[in-house]
Amino acid sequence: MPKFKLHLALIVTTFAVLFSSPALAIDFADGVQALNAKSYSDKGRAAEALAATGHERTVTVLTALLNSELFYQKSDGEVFIAKKSGKVYILSSPLTGADLGETKKNALKKIRINNKLRGKLKGLLGGLTLMSADADQRFSAADKVFKASDPAMLGLLERALSREENEDVKSRLTRAHAAIVLEHSKDSSARIAAAKTLANFTNPDVASLLGKLSFLDDNGHPIEKDAAVFAAIKDAHKTVESQLSKWAVLGNLFQGVSLGSVLLLAAVGLAITFGVMGVINMAHGEMVMIGAYTTFIVQDLFRSHFPEAFDWSLAVAVPAAFLVTGAVGIAIERGVIRFLYGRPLETLLATWGVSLVLQQMVRSIFGPTNQEVGNPSWMSGAIETSTGLVLTYNRIWIIVFSLAVLAMLAVIAKKTMFGLQMRAVTQNRAMASSMGIRSGWVDALTFGLGSGVAGMAGVALSQIDNVSPNLGQAYIIDSFMVVVFGGVGNLWGTLVGAFSLGILNKFMEPYAGAVLAKIFILVGIILFIQKRPRGLFALKGRAVEN
Repeated sequence: MPKFKLHLALIVTTFAVLFSSPALAIDFADGVQALNAKSYSDKGRAAEALAATGHERTVTVLTALLNSELFYQKSDGEVFIAKKSGKVYILSSPLTGADLGETKKNALKKIRINNKLRGKLKGLLGGLTLMSADADQRFSAADKVFKASDPAMLGLLERALSREENEDVKSRLTRAHAAIVLEHSKDSSARIAAAKTLANFTNPDVASLLGKLSFLDDNGHPIEKDAAVFAAIKDAHKTVESQLSKWAVLGNLFQGVSLGSVLLLAAVGLAITFGVMGVINMAHGEMVMIGAYTTFIVQDLFRSHFPEAFDWSLAVAVPAAFLVTGAVGIAIERGVIRFLYGRPLETLLATWGVSLVLQQMVRSIFGPTNQEVGNPSWMSGAIETSTGLVLTYNRIWIIVFSLAVLAMLAVIAKKTMFGLQMRAVTQNRAMASSMGIRSGWVDALTFGLGSGVAGMAGVALSQIDNVSPNLGQAYIIDSFMVVVFGGVGNLWGTLVGAFSLGILNKFMEPYAGAVLAKIFILVGIILFIQKRPRGLFALKGRAVEN
């Protein structure tokens, strides 16, 4: 487009922004072309004028500008929507959406925006959907207007509020309206009322806004010059922060339970082998790692052969991981550990060597880099509240899964013949052998059971952590701490120990940091073991007592 045409479009756009009468409404094509202005302020005025036209393509064009997909042709300045495809760009008309073919990158130049213009575009796009028939779109639009805090949106907000019937959307509109009034109005009474309104919203964004408006300058004086307004802002900020701190406690509790469930999954298999056999199994983390890689293989098969059934991949991965790692565990017990019973330090060294072999084997097969393991649709997403609390579905399911695994083990231990024999060997190995129980067979199956449970833990951990050869190493020390703290070989002690350590760790992290929190917990466990060497819940039996 020749320069005089662009200048003409900018002049018309400016008048359209200054005077909102229909007679001065700009032509949509000229408004689009005016977005190719040199100054960001001219681009902002052009965007406002486009929003005022009410054209059906306005949202598409402004969204393209916001997403850096609006370009102009170097030869004549013509504006296009362009999307990269390989080494070329696919062009479409901003006026009609029609496909205009493709062109090389060097023929186009991107229409650039800055952060201020980006915020204005978000506000304009929010305003354009405030009157949408879709409640979700209105809800999202109200949030965008709140974040943009553009005083030009006040009139539209008031009209939207007067017609809104959905209470959730109305609440968000009220919040956006109060925020703009508080930040931009000249009426003290209106601003005080807006501050009191915002005090009812327990939301981090509201707290941030109120905190910004209650800052003090370098001399210690309030930036807000109106004393009454400043006092109202301070009171509102204190109220919101107080409510947020209460919700933060709930958030830390969820994070602690989530961490505890992960520790429970990683430790419960170790509790079985350590408690029954007295074996310090340093390869337990590698059982977790093998379970995670089993999940990767199962998902890869589903992606290749049954992509439409991907959501069922974990249902196959769980038993597959149990069988694979159980078989590996039995092989380790029969091949190495059964020759070292009664020599715990030697089992520690031997299983540490086994762990190195397994890690290197996995590196040789799959490589040292992380492998992609996806979340099925029912584990994706989160429950989000306006208070900033986020409860992710994958962690909720892992909590449920860990409790289900513990319940399964409790049933096996209490209700099956194998469980009875396992408890007999745990409490008095010599007496159990004299009664005809094949303790070697029980040892092998017990080690296999513990390894299989670790494999199922790997399935769960693959949904929240990187699947790599070092996956198990991150949990082996914590697993031993849980087992020793809860009581060696006691399932309920493992449950209490895992959740106690998980919750305590998450409540200490905000004050001490992640590293120091772990150190403090380790020191606490050492001091606790000095008083109760057998942990919280000690097993009973002649062999155990001795």
